[in-house]
Amino acid sequence: MRGRRRRTPLALAAALVALAVVVPHANATEGALGRPVSGTGVQPNAGVVSPEPIWAVNFAEIYFDGNIGGSRQAPIAGTTSLGLNGELSFTLATLMKTWKTDTGAWNFASSFTLPYLWTKATATLSGGRGNSAGTSQTASNLFDITFTPIIAGYHFSKTDHMSFSVAIWAPTGRYDPNALANPSLNNWTFIPQVAYTKFVPAYDLEFDVIAGVQFYTRNTATNYQNAPLFTLDVMGLKKFSNGLGVGLVMGTTQQLGSDSGPTADQLNGFRGHDFALGPIVTYDTKIDGKHPLSFSARWVPTITATNRLKSTKTFMATATLVF
Repeated sequence: MRGRRRRTPLALAAALVALAVVVPHANATEGALGRPVSGTGVQPNAGVVSPEPIWAVNFAEIYFDGNIGGSRQAPIAGTTSLGLNGELSFTLATLMKTWKTDTGAWNFASSFTLPYLWTKATATLSGGRGNSAGTSQTASNLFDITFTPIIAGYHFSKTDHMSFSVAIWAPTGRYDPNALANPSLNNWTFIPQVAYTKFVPAYDLEFDVIAGVQFYTRNTATNYQNAPLFTLDVMGLKKFSNGLGVGLVMGTTQQLGSDSGPTADQLNGFRGHDFALGPIVTYDTKIDGKHPLSFSARWVPTITATNRLKSTKTFMATATLVF
């Protein structure tokens, strides 16, 4: 376990970035996706909060290109679109601090994430008298910031760990209610989350699970209220002595109720769900033999989706440095 403990701080910082993962080209489930991207919310050691007081910096890059076919309507920009495509490049910088505590099995941390977004949205909108026309818009700017005041971790044993947190998204990005592409969702979002990590040292295996519920405030510009979303991401990982790791990631987002508001009512609540599955590769090393550095890369295509954007091009890469 001594080697695993040394990797814990950087894995925790990577896990905190999962709280900041979104596809933000439109307004929450109003844009057919919301803040979660299924399959990107789980990281190695997700349930472990380091007992050592450290600072860590994490950078994450996400590329997503998804669509809803033209046979389905989707709510966006205060109206409905017959078909919708969303493409984005999303960069997140997270600063994380674990606190010195003398509380036995409990440890605590805090984090702050500054995200930057480039996004493109393409939709087919009604032009009146039964006419419709395709239109496309792009946007790039700082996105809504997110912070997690307290992450509380509990160590059942050297091989079993759990953490609890509440992430808060603030609508700080620029928002235009008439735009298809926006660097903001124009709502507050509160995400209570629980994570669990299980090590199997005899086989160098690791299993991680993260589950959460996302609660959105109303988008006052479009009067669209998103229903809560339940998210569940699971990962199995095999580690090797040379620092490499390979594994499989599964993720799902399930809407717990119907959206409400004039546009949502036209679409019978626009209730949706999806499921994603794909591989992950990790690598752990050290700079100058003392500063832990880790990398990860994954591809998590959507297997199935209803009233949510479906993508075969969902990629995520992360890098974490502990100091």
